[in-house]
Parts: sequence; structure tokens; C-alpha cells
Amino acid sequence: MKLLRYGPKGQEKPGLLDDAGKIRDLSGVVKDIDGAVLADLSAIRASKVESLPVVDAGVRIAEPVANVGKFLCIGLNYSDHAAESGMPEPSEPIIFMKATSAIIGPNDDVYLPPTARKGDWEVELGIVIGKEARYVSKDKALDYVAGACVVNDLSEREYQLERLGTWDKGKGCDTFGPFGPYLVTLDEVGDLNNLGLWLNLNGKRMQTGSTASLIFDVPTLVSYVSQFMSLQPGDVISTGTPPGVGLGMKPPVFLKEGDVMELGIDKLGSQKQTVYRTKI
Repeated sequence: MKLLRYGPKGQEKPGLLDDAGKIRDLSGVVKDIDGAVLADLSAIRASKVESLPVVDAGVRIAEPVANVGKFLCIGLNYSDHAAESGMPEPSEPIIFMKATSAIIGPNDDVYLPPTARKGDWEVELGIVIGKEARYVSKDKALDYVAGACVVNDLSEREYQLERLGTWDKGKGCDTFGPFGPYLVTLDEVGDLNNLGLWLNLNGKRMQTGSTASLIFDVPTLVSYVSQFMSLQPGDVISTGTPPGVGLGMKPPVFLKEGDVMELGIDKLGSQKQTVYRTKI
């Protein structure tokens, strides 16, 4: 299934994408797509898709999960991205947090902070937790995953790397967490270790990669993170980015007002964001 949320900000409704590419309204089946629903998808699975109302084309697509509790990210999880960043390949997963206030819909506008000078892009495979995971083993980790999605892990590199403290303040700026358009359940995704990723900036291909190149695969990440904190239904783990980020260019290329990012992952859909600068 491809689960989604649609409608104006603050008025989003639950939906799904049918086999013909039409959005179907799930409001009569569930109140929203959130952790409680992801923990028990039986009502949605039992619904007759063809009988659900069709939603008008052109509606805004929101982030596919409401009320995300934790937005976790994994750093330097592709060896070639670590190399372009001038950092060693990690011996175990690097975990950092992205503020949930950064979350926006997949096609919403991105706003750079007023003092940002080094905004950057990162297409990533996102994993959404479907049931509470505490100290889970790698071989059972996928049992705790509701589905997968596209994430743009936007960064402000000066805040992240040149200021004191952790990476978080360069990752959690408002609008720096577009994800969606869909949450695709694992039965429809297939092999998580063989998905192509791409990102274009102003029509030029910047990132091309495959999850086959992940240093730590999805089961490893879910198991690993669950050793340090419980994972709750609706939590998101963004699994790292392939090479081609602005920081790694020679010379570096950073986001500016008017830039347009387009990005996607096989079977998971695509996103498109226009960049603006926050005015104060």
C-alpha cells in the first residue's frame, strides 16, 4: 500500500494511492495516518479501495505520517559520501536527531534560515516504525517497520560542522525535513537493499546512488538504534545519503533562493521543493 496524507496545512486527511494512481480518501476508515494506525493497519487492509471516495487531482500532498515522535538520522552511511565529506567511514552507525518541527510535505517550499550560507541537500531512504522496538535483533528488525519513504535531509553545513556542539542545529531548521509523498508498506517495496536514489538541482543531476551501497543496512540500523532508545510507531529513521551533496563539490555548491530540488527513490515516489530565504 501507498499511504499518504493530503490537504491544506493543519487540515490534512488520510488517504492512499490506488493502482490507477488516484488518491482515495480514508477519512471514513481511520482518523489519520499516525503511530496508532501504523501499529494496526487491519482496518485499512480490510477496506474496499474501489469504494473509497476519489480525491480531486492537484491537492496538496502532506508528510505521510502525522505526529512523528522521533526523527532520527544516520550520518555517513555511504562510504563514497564519507569520502567526499573528508571523514572516515564509521565503524558503527552515527545517530543524530532532526527536530520534528523541521517536517514539511514533500513538495512544500524550503526556507533557509536568515543567516544560512551553506544550505545543502541529501536524498535519503526513510524508514517508518510500525510497532514499538526495544532491543530487537537484526534478524527480526523488519517486523517492526511499517514502510519506507523518501526524505530530503536538508542541512546547513556551517551550523552543522563549523559551530560548536553536535550536528543537530545544522539539521533541524524549519522546513529541513521534507518526507513523502507516500509511506510504502514493505510488501510493496520489496528489496530495501536494491533501491535507486537520485536528486536534481535546477534540472542537473547531482546525486545518483543505490541502497545497495549502504554501509549499515536497514535491519542493522533498526536493531542498533533500538539498543539505545525505544522506537515508537510513527518514528522515522533517515538512513543516510549517497555522494553528490553540495559540500562535496569542488568548489562547494550551496543552496540559494530560487533553486529547485527534485528527488526520488525507486518505488517510493518523488519530491520537488523550491528554495526561499526566511525574512526577519
